Amino acid sequence: MSSHMMRGRQLSRDTEHRKALRRNMAQSLFEHGAIRTTEAKAKEMRPFIEKLITLARRNDLTARRRVVQLMQDRRVTDEDQEFITNDKGRELTVVQRLFNEVAPKLSDRRGGYTRIIKTANYRSGDAASIVVLQLVTEESAPKGTARRSLGLRRKRNERRHQFAGRVLKKGRGEGGAGTAQSGKGEGAGAATATEEDAGDAS
Repeated sequence: MSSHMMRGRQLSRDTEHRKALRRNMAQSLFEHGAIRTTEAKAKEMRPFIEKLITLARRNDLTARRRVVQLMQDRRVTDEDQEFITNDKGRELTVVQRLFNEVAPKLSDRRGGYTRIIKTANYRSGDAASIVVLQLVTEESAPKGTARRSLGLRRKRNERRHQFAGRVLKKGRGEGGAGTAQSGKGEGAGAATATEEDAGDAS
């Protein structure tokens, strides 16, 4: 079976599940401004999200219909899971927020509408790296220091060297003690021989 024209990550999902995942994550990103996900999903999402923002910057009926076709639409909720309404008292949707709030803020950019911030967290089970996928319109700057890529390996090597150093010091200490004990034994033997010689002479 050939693998021509097969692009992107499979993400352990079939085609329909992968499309649904992409739509849901895009809706959540435009609704909240930032989402936490794995690094593989974040990298797979970026081209799709930037395509939607590029369409939204056109701000015409054709672009709006195309965005609805690709991402579909849903109502926006607040922290209490209550639907947010606009100035006219109608319920605000994700597509409306994309066209009215997100796209105008990115009108002066020629690309790169999202950023991926690596965190020090891992997903339990498969230890996948957890990142924050964020719109560049978000004013919150990345916090903390950069994660060392070889932190665990470096710590393991440091522990190994420390253990080897302790073993060497312990071995040298035992060797010195053994040499001192043997020297004491030789001295004691020499003293005994001298006493025996003195007894014979008397």
